[in-house]
Amino acid sequence: MLSSSLRPAGFDELGLRRALADRVLPFLVAAMALLAALALSGWVAAASLARHWQEGAGAALTVQVPQPTEPAAQGGGTRVERVLGVLTGSPGIASAHALTAEELDTLLHPWLGAAAERLAVPLPAVIAVRLTQSDVDVGPLAARLEAAAPGTLTESHDMWIRRLARLSRSLQACAGMALLLVAAVAAAVIAVATRAGLAARREAIEIVHGLGATDGYIAARFAGRVTLLAATGGMAGALLALPVLLTLAMLAAPFAGAATAPDSPAEALAALPVALWLALPGLPAAAAAIGFITAQGTVRWWLRRLP
Repeated sequence: MLSSSLRPAGFDELGLRRALADRVLPFLVAAMALLAALALSGWVAAASLARHWQEGAGAALTVQVPQPTEPAAQGGGTRVERVLGVLTGSPGIASAHALTAEELDTLLHPWLGAAAERLAVPLPAVIAVRLTQSDVDVGPLAARLEAAAPGTLTESHDMWIRRLARLSRSLQACAGMALLLVAAVAAAVIAVATRAGLAARREAIEIVHGLGATDGYIAARFAGRVTLLAATGGMAGALLALPVLLTLAMLAAPFAGAATAPDSPAEALAALPVALWLALPGLPAAAAAIGFITAQGTVRWWLRRLP
């Protein structure tokens, strides 16, 4: 049996440096790592944006008051004034703002165009309400508003929250499927490259095998070379993905609650989610693991088929 203690350092008895080139395989793995980084960013972004939007929608109410200028049924003032008084005096209400005529025109303009300013139909007063927390029970509040101004409608955003949750889960499922597909393609590419290396060094492998080298020894030699190349490609792909992710972070920042978009790469780096920072360094490790497992399995299966 060949002994590693008798083999000079760096000695390549199987000629793996020629059989497994250090250009093609890392390039292909880098491409797979880049696609994996984009899929990971889609997963993280979908979860982050959905969480932000759900928190915002869950802590908001829309109150519509028909005939807002008519006298209130209880107390003095108009119906809309009475509703605003009930809202501002209720626990769990952070703010209540009655939209002005200009704000209503702006709200209706995407649907009615220029006709929104000439609309002759009487419109209800619309009050935008912010809650102190998203789990406030709006049932008692709606009853008090109905008593103060009959016909008042209190609309929560549960339907939109459910739709956002479904959209987020769908996007995350698509990202997860893309990750699995990328991993499968990477494993297939590594398996093909390993089989090509085995075919190129068949005679040397048969000689070494005949001299007593075990299947585990030969598989370990191939796996070590493939793991190094795959890790190199994974690191290159992660580095190539970083500028793309920074650009996407700058574009998505306003939708994630940021007041302004990042103006510099440093601000964009800070805007990247922590989960993505943790996932990016894992790409080279994942590529190396896929390379090691695939090479071990491919070499051992190939050796068992030798005559």
